[in-house]
Amino acid sequence: MTDPRSIPPRGSTPEQIAERLEAFRDADLDWRSGKVWAYMFDPGETAERVIKQAYTAYLSENGLDPTAFPSLVRMEKEVVAMAASHLGGDPEVVGNFTSGGTESIILAVKAARDWARARRPELARASQRPKIILPITAHAAFHKAAHYLDLDKVLVDVDPHTFKADPAAMRAAIDEHTIMMVGSAVSYAHCVVDPIAELAEIAREHDLWLHVDGCMGGFLLPYFRKLGRPVPAFGFEVAGVCSISMDLHKYAFAAKGASVVLYRNKALRRHQIFTCASWTGYTISNPTIQSSKSGGPVAAAWAVLNHFGEAGYLELASRVLTATERVMSFVDEHPELRLIGRSDMNHVAFGSETIPVFRLAEALNQRGWYVQVQLGYGASPANIHLCINPANLRWLDELLADIGRCVELVRDSAPSPLVASLTQALAQIDLASVDDQTLRQMMAMAGIAPGTIPKVGAELNEVLDLLPPAARERVLTEFMNELVA
Repeated sequence: MTDPRSIPPRGSTPEQIAERLEAFRDADLDWRSGKVWAYMFDPGETAERVIKQAYTAYLSENGLDPTAFPSLVRMEKEVVAMAASHLGGDPEVVGNFTSGGTESIILAVKAARDWARARRPELARASQRPKIILPITAHAAFHKAAHYLDLDKVLVDVDPHTFKADPAAMRAAIDEHTIMMVGSAVSYAHCVVDPIAELAEIAREHDLWLHVDGCMGGFLLPYFRKLGRPVPAFGFEVAGVCSISMDLHKYAFAAKGASVVLYRNKALRRHQIFTCASWTGYTISNPTIQSSKSGGPVAAAWAVLNHFGEAGYLELASRVLTATERVMSFVDEHPELRLIGRSDMNHVAFGSETIPVFRLAEALNQRGWYVQVQLGYGASPANIHLCINPANLRWLDELLADIGRCVELVRDSAPSPLVASLTQALAQIDLASVDDQTLRQMMAMAGIAPGTIPKVGAELNEVLDLLPPAARERVLTEFMNELVA
């Protein structure tokens, strides 16, 4: 047998490669079944063919040098122009195509940092670290951006009932080192639109950069508005919004990774660009983080936008909106479930004061579904999170019926012995002082072994939910460090 740790001594035929690749899928989610309610954004078979044809047609073209493949520049310009128009931008709005929401967010934070430093040179000193103000509902990508870019982040509590950003609390968090504020349209966990107009007014008063994270909601929300859903203003029609990120590989159904980052004008976007002539190789100028990159993603995004068009996207949005309202009505009417925030789009988070939600999720997944759970944090309790996509709609009645059945099934579930023992142990130790070896032993008790992918069921989620956020981060960092040799 070939040693998987080294390059094989002889090559394989295309048929052998295809067979092995297909075998690798054995443990993967069957996302085409329509029973996966997270991670996937399935446009249907016809659109999938259009996307893959465009992607493979431009797979080998390299986006490093815009003069080498003008076709890639043309498609990027058209995709960005469509995105800007979709979000209320005038002809002055500019942007770039990126590999995903995280890259879009990092670029926007980088642009805000360099914009602030250009205006306030003292912020470049180590003693004057710039700060960004984040509602606790802001995506983790902003934490990553602050980590990579050496910025301080200030986390601000949100309204404990609506889970929307609290403008007064955001205003109170501003000091002389603040450079940026963030709002979401929508937040991932609770799928609500922050009060962007109020945040923008505060940003303008204090001469701060306001970024709107529309990665999840930016594309779909305008269609919900056209369908009569009251959607507050969040785009470039709001004075004070400096930049917006919007993913196309979510509800535009483009191939991953496809996102855009948009700026109100070129003067702001200039701070995003990196250029280097101080080495012996070719002069490099990158508007985004990647240098060499396949042309496939931008071609696929261009293709799917033109494939569906406004009418096609509006029809999909109508079907998804109707299904979302049905799910929220079901939760509202169930005596033992409650919505965690009232969704402004098509994600629904729900929990319970009486039913163990991790056991409920596990029972649902054992019936052939895949539902995502979210751990408790702050005022947001542990909950089940559903992403409602067109491919899911044919199963909606059956899912809701199974939720009702599984509530009864897990109602009287007792905590596992492992959770009970860890609860006692955690009360007696300081996790911050636990060494790496002891931590790995504790992880093994919970079923997390080095180099393996654990079965994430109710028990493991209950263990993680017991831990404070810093301890969760340490456990998961250790897991990721051990997962791939």
